[in-house]
Amino acid sequence: MLKKISFRGVVSSAALASFCGLCALSSLPALALKPGERVIVLNSGEGTVSVIDRATRKLVNTFNVGKEPHHLISTIKDDELVVANAASNDLVFLDPVSGEVKRRLPRIIDPYQLGYTADGKWFVSISLRLDRVDIYSMPNYELKARIAVAKTPSHVSFSADSKTAYVTLQDSNEVVALDLSTHKEIWRVKTGKTPAGIWTSPQGLLFVGIMGQDFVEVIDPVRRETVKKIRTGRGAHNIFPMGNGQHVLVSNRVDGTITKVDYKTYAVDKPIKVGNGVDCMEVSADGKEVWATVRWEARVAVIDLTGQKPIEYIPVGRSPHGIYFKSHARRDQ
Repeated sequence: MLKKISFRGVVSSAALASFCGLCALSSLPALALKPGERVIVLNSGEGTVSVIDRATRKLVNTFNVGKEPHHLISTIKDDELVVANAASNDLVFLDPVSGEVKRRLPRIIDPYQLGYTADGKWFVSISLRLDRVDIYSMPNYELKARIAVAKTPSHVSFSADSKTAYVTLQDSNEVVALDLSTHKEIWRVKTGKTPAGIWTSPQGLLFVGIMGQDFVEVIDPVRRETVKKIRTGRGAHNIFPMGNGQHVLVSNRVDGTITKVDYKTYAVDKPIKVGNGVDCMEVSADGKEVWATVRWEARVAVIDLTGQKPIEYIPVGRSPHGIYFKSHARRDQ
């Protein structure tokens, strides 16, 4: 049974004043937060969720959510937060502000990574353990197809027209394109060693973190060829847009760094040292702060992007992976 967690009260004016003082000390401006806003962290190694008060940066709750919760994603309307329990074979829906459990959807088999198409028509679940991609129609999560895509599908991104899903295949060193209407494979292209995170730029290019090496591979899906390899750091893993129409952040697991990349010019900033196994990220709406999970250190880093350095570490559960807060940057640029 999933225990519902209730959070009472809102952030008081005194708390906000205290937070502003913290911001001044850390050289960060006061951020516009939702009242009572929490940071939601998935601890994949122990099947729990850590709930952090974003204003005070204090851990306020930890609860069981299922087995191997690796990734999370907000719904199209950003009114629910979806947690994928890969070993429990279900989805758990949380309140995106408080982290309170709202409902559970069973019989979603091996959901490792998730994605909704922008048109709201499709929900895609990546089954890393079972070497397949499951396609569901919305809004009722009706299973439409299971597509074998060996080997070891990892992350997913979509074309701007919501017609194509692009999936990285870690153990065959490929990206595969799937037609979401016909449920057929369209093409495959070879990549560097162990591709992981993938992001589609507004220009339609695919940015792929090459975890087995030290670069992000930029692929033109029309020509189906690599157009650039951007050196970011060893273990280039996840790619996250900053929401400013210009930059993405790349987590480099092996080097333990985050690198800011201009996705239009391919210019690279100096990497920020964060910690061992830095993985998923969430960026503040103003683009000045990023929270990142540090998997091999069981903690979350709060990073000042203006000062280019971590300003605080918050202990959480074992092997923290996905992370989210409501007042985040835009996802589409």
